[in-house]
Amino acid sequence: MARDRDRKKGFEVDPGDDGLSIIGPGMLIKGDLKTRGSVRIEGTVEGTVNAGKAVVVGREGTVKGDIVTQDAVLAGTIQGTIRAKSRLEIESTCRVDGEIYAKTLKLDEGAILNGQVRMGEAALEHDGLSAPASIGLREEAVQQELAASPSPVSRAT
Repeated sequence: MARDRDRKKGFEVDPGDDGLSIIGPGMLIKGDLKTRGSVRIEGTVEGTVNAGKAVVVGREGTVKGDIVTQDAVLAGTIQGTIRAKSRLEIESTCRVDGEIYAKTLKLDEGAILNGQVRMGEAALEHDGLSAPASIGLREEAVQQELAASPSPVSRAT
């Protein structure tokens, strides 16, 4: 019934289209934010931001909490863990204090990043708290293999 009323007003409401939510400048959200669509943050969010499609944090935007999404473009200030299942872009005006888990990452010159970065499929399987033992074992095996093989420098001399 509400859908019919909206259609009469001249716009279509599609329940499958989750649209774009905007946290405007000067706005403060305290608590977790969750959407199946996308969110643009120009204000401040103190809590977890979970968006099914994308998160955009503008230059004046601030997130004090974790970000979980498919794609993200960040230009503001983030204090927390960022998990981008597909693509993460950190622009030159961005400051991140926290861990990053992303399939792919674009980091512009001038951006500030304080924390660990994990990329690729293994990063997406990571629980965000500690490195899986299998990664440590793989790194150890690679180090042992490198130590056992003669280096190109020693062969040349």
